[in-house]
Amino acid sequence: MSDCIVLIPTYNEKENISQIIHKVLSLEGNFNILIIDDNSPDGTAAIVNDLKAIHPERLYLISRKGKLGLGTAYLAGFEWALANNYTYIFEMDADFSHDPNDLIRLKEACENQGADLAIGSRYISGINVINWPLERVLMSYFASVYVRKVTGMKIMDTTAGFICYKNTVLEKIGLENIRMKGYGFQIEMKFKTWKNGFKIVEVPIIFTDRKNGVSKMSGGIFGEAFKGVIWMKLKSYFTKYPKISNSTIQ
Repeated sequence: MSDCIVLIPTYNEKENISQIIHKVLSLEGNFNILIIDDNSPDGTAAIVNDLKAIHPERLYLISRKGKLGLGTAYLAGFEWALANNYTYIFEMDADFSHDPNDLIRLKEACENQGADLAIGSRYISGINVINWPLERVLMSYFASVYVRKVTGMKIMDTTAGFICYKNTVLEKIGLENIRMKGYGFQIEMKFKTWKNGFKIVEVPIIFTDRKNGVSKMSGGIFGEAFKGVIWMKLKSYFTKYPKISNSTIQ
C-alpha cells in the first residue's frame, strides 16, 4: 500500500481533472489520489468515477452535496487519509498551477530532511509566479507579509496551498478546532503546526496560473483571512501549546 495520498478539492474542473490524475499516478513514489468534489455541475465527479474503474486501488472520491468551501474539503480529506493510515498527506490544486513533479520534492523534505510540514513556496527564493496579473501577485505576497507581522511566523509563503503534512501533525493540532474555511484555512493550519512545535520547511517552487477553467479566488476569501488572522493571534494568547525546543522553520 502507498504511504502517500494527494488531496485534490474540485469544483468544475472537468478540463483539468483527467490530465492531473494521469500525471500524478505516473510519478515515481506511488502517490495515491483522493478527489474531494463539491457536486460540480460540469460533471467532474463522473470523470473521476470513470477513472476509478481503471485505478481502483489508487484513486478515490468523496462527493459532497454542494460548494462547502476549501477548508472543509481538506478537513474531510484529512479525516479520510488518517482513517486509511497514510503517512504523507498532500494538498494540491487540480489546475496544474502546482507542478505535479514537485510532489516528489515535498515528500523528500518530509522523508529525508526531517520536515513535519513541507510547503511548496512561491516566495522563499524571490517571487516565482507565472501568468498572474501584477495586482494578484502583490495581493498574495503582501498577504504573507501581513500574516508574518501579526503572527510572528517566519514562513515566507503563509497562504501556500501546495503542501505535504506528516500524519503526526494532523493527529496533533486539533483539526476539529480549525475555524477558517476559505483562504485563511491555509494560514490557520500553518499557524497551528508552528505553535505546536513541528518542523516546517519551505521548498521553492514555480507557480503557474491555470490555463483551463476559472479561478475560485474572490475578495471575500481575502477578507475572511484578514480578520481571521487577528482573531487567531488573539486566541493563541489563551491557548496552551507544548514547548518543543527543536521547533524550526527553514
